[in-house]
Amino acid sequence: METQETEEIKAHLMQTSEEFRELARRHQVLDDKVAQLENDPHATAEDEIEEHRLKKIKLHLKDQMMEFVSSYKAQHV
Repeated sequence: METQETEEIKAHLMQTSEEFRELARRHQVLDDKVAQLENDPHATAEDEIEEHRLKKIKLHLKDQMMEFVSSYKAQHV
């Protein structure tokens, strides 16, 4: 569960960091694609593999975003 402080830092970074915004945008695009695949009643085995691949990329992007948050916290203690 994310704290209020983390959410506030994310909001600040969305306003001030182009790189953070791009990571968040890419994460959202992948989130939408994963949702489409998950909700497809005619998904194939290839679709499931693609869904798994996209989830890994999404997780990597989230990790990068959290590194930004951690770095911001460390600089503003």
